[in-house]
Amino acid sequence: MDLVQSLIMGFQVALTPENLLFCLIGATVGTAVGVLPGIGPVTTIAMLIPLTFHMPAVGALIMLAGIYYGANHAGATTSIMLNMPGEPSAVVTCLDGYPLARKGRAGAALAMSAIASFCAGCVAFMIVAALSPQLSNIALLFGPTEYFATIVMALLMASALTDDSLLTTLGLCMIGLLLGTMGTDLTSGDARYSFGMPSLEDGIDFVAVAVGLYALTEIIEYSGTHAKRPKVAFKLSGLIPTRDDLSRSWRPILRGTTLGSIFGIFPGTGPMLSSFVGYALEKRMAKDPSRFGKGAMEGVVGPEAAANAAAITHFIPMLTLGIPAGATMAIMLGALQIQGIAPGPGVMTQHPDLFWGLIASMWVGNLMLLVLNLPLIGVWVRLLGMPFQMLYPAIIAFSCLGVFSIKNSSFDIFLAALLGVFGVVLRILKCNPAPLILAVILEPMLEQNFRRSLLLSNGDVTVFVTSPISLAILSGTVLVLIYFKLKRRVILGDVKTSELI
Repeated sequence: MDLVQSLIMGFQVALTPENLLFCLIGATVGTAVGVLPGIGPVTTIAMLIPLTFHMPAVGALIMLAGIYYGANHAGATTSIMLNMPGEPSAVVTCLDGYPLARKGRAGAALAMSAIASFCAGCVAFMIVAALSPQLSNIALLFGPTEYFATIVMALLMASALTDDSLLTTLGLCMIGLLLGTMGTDLTSGDARYSFGMPSLEDGIDFVAVAVGLYALTEIIEYSGTHAKRPKVAFKLSGLIPTRDDLSRSWRPILRGTTLGSIFGIFPGTGPMLSSFVGYALEKRMAKDPSRFGKGAMEGVVGPEAAANAAAITHFIPMLTLGIPAGATMAIMLGALQIQGIAPGPGVMTQHPDLFWGLIASMWVGNLMLLVLNLPLIGVWVRLLGMPFQMLYPAIIAFSCLGVFSIKNSSFDIFLAALLGVFGVVLRILKCNPAPLILAVILEPMLEQNFRRSLLLSNGDVTVFVTSPISLAILSGTVLVLIYFKLKRRVILGDVKTSELI
């Protein structure tokens, strides 16, 4: 089946009334999540996964995917209007988006941001459609040794390519691997690290970990505050951008789309890093860099295009290799497994309706987001007037219901609460919990492929460096990590943390 026929089949699946509804729900919820600071796609997807148990697999994945890229699409709304990023990837948008709003050009900034995200999403959709089958064919050459090396690459890059210290993120990654080993050994049937507690013999569920470290942590940290959100003082007028806006923006949109599409494929990078690098790139290439930080349209569209392109190409390693490129993709991988679908190259051949239907829905979802993020801007901004205290009871209720429904165990609720306290400690220490969650998800796959590799090699541990593909993956990982560690300060040198506050 060639690419055109596959896409036609995908659109036939995505355009059914049922899947269109799921896509609209995902895009709408994702937009709301992106607008409301503190409620990210990781938390939302983790809370909604139990609702997908009895849903069709295609519809469930389409809805969850819409939440993810919808949140990245809409995060710029509050950055421009209130200098308050709804998503981490929209932090950089504050630098020039808010000054544009103060000049009375909020409408133009919001319109160009939406257009940039839509264009980037369309290009990234084509990249996903074109590259995914090729990567799936390559993945068929992978055995246990190569998969082990790929998982190690994902864990190392997710740990190293963050703003935290390498020692800290690797430590969190190790904690996640230890948590993932808890439960019954699938090979021997023995209970490991259960401490005599029957509730731990089934292992720790990733939903409890994600909800505890994100949703409950957010509530615990801010439940005692009474700060009110700033009132919107801007009138949304002039949504149609000028010819000068378009002439200044098309090149940054192309550069941001290219940059984000590349960054999104690699584990550990994603929308946030792409937006930072996109902003730094535009500032370096500008004829007059002094305009940046004072209301340059290029400083809005470049990072937004990079972030949205990265959000969509993030699906490539998850769909083709079964390797999540970030925390959200790790939870999406868990949702795929809950549906009884083994992630990896077999998804495209065994479940072509899901594979191509999901890809086609990305274009449909981006078109929906273009509509949701322009006419309904006033509605989303009014949501910002809601006090945090009104949102907390609903978040707690959905979190507890979601965690409990996985195993019908109240123990998981207490575990999530304990991890929520641990999440607060991590925030105090300024540690990102994403590597921990990623490690919990990937530990079973890492362990199984490690054991299989040793069984096939009769216990020879050198098999990981004698296999050409495994050696290339591990060597490439080391080289990429060295490059990013040496260059990241240079690339991001113009974007200081103090400028983002």
